[in-house]
Amino acid sequence: MTESPGSNSNKKSHKSILITGCSSGVGLCVALGLQQRGYRVFASARNPEDVEKLRQQGLESLQLDLDDSSSIKAAVAEVLNRTGGTLYALFNNGAYGQAGALEDISRDVMRAQFESNFFGWHELTNQVLPVMRQQGYGRILQHSSVLGLVALTFRGAYNASKYAIEGLSDTLRLELDGTNIHISLFESGPIESRFRANSLKYLKRNIDIENSPHKDLYKKTIDRLEKVGPAVPFTLPPEAVLKKVIHALESKKPKPRYYITFPTYLFGYLRRILSTRLLDRLLLKV
Repeated sequence: MTESPGSNSNKKSHKSILITGCSSGVGLCVALGLQQRGYRVFASARNPEDVEKLRQQGLESLQLDLDDSSSIKAAVAEVLNRTGGTLYALFNNGAYGQAGALEDISRDVMRAQFESNFFGWHELTNQVLPVMRQQGYGRILQHSSVLGLVALTFRGAYNASKYAIEGLSDTLRLELDGTNIHISLFESGPIESRFRANSLKYLKRNIDIENSPHKDLYKKTIDRLEKVGPAVPFTLPPEAVLKKVIHALESKKPKPRYYITFPTYLFGYLRRILSTRLLDRLLLKV
């Protein structure tokens, strides 16, 4: 088996990483941070204008739409062409949160949430796994969420997609045992990004608020999503994720899970010690 470049943190020039969702927030922060650290970063985004902005910031950028199989295949082919057929790591980060009560979310809206947040990640991962198997090493980083551990109201579609990523990643880790390909989940709580603004956009686009039994509660949700600055306590900058990403890339034994922000540590602990009913009561107050 070939020795992984991750076994020596001084060999960063040999490390290439493909990152999705780099238009802003965590993806952009991690892309710039890793490039400054010596990695060869392939920063991807869905919209061509965002790809151009990434290029102007000095990143190797490419278009990758997680909803489009042909886009996924073309992006991976381009990365492998530039690297000579190798790839050290993949950071599945691109996602969005469809806000709304589950009874107000249609099958098509739920399907769209899973296309971006789950099926796209699965297909992209399957595109790079043969490369990692052939070279004898690799790192796959999955940006999950505290909402992959516990559920909150009006976030059901996003909850479901992240619970699915948790199950997929846990299974994949078992199936890749002994291959020197490591799977790590990043379970972040509130992070400064455009995530909240995007959730507001999808809420207004896809939910019939006026005819919903939750009409009055949606007003509170919209107020929260429109709030300027951190909407909840313990919000951290995206550098908090970058720090854990670096550990997962450079540690000889990366962790299967990385908790990020106090709420993730708190709810990860409470989920283990509280009954389902007690945890539900607590979550209803959040």
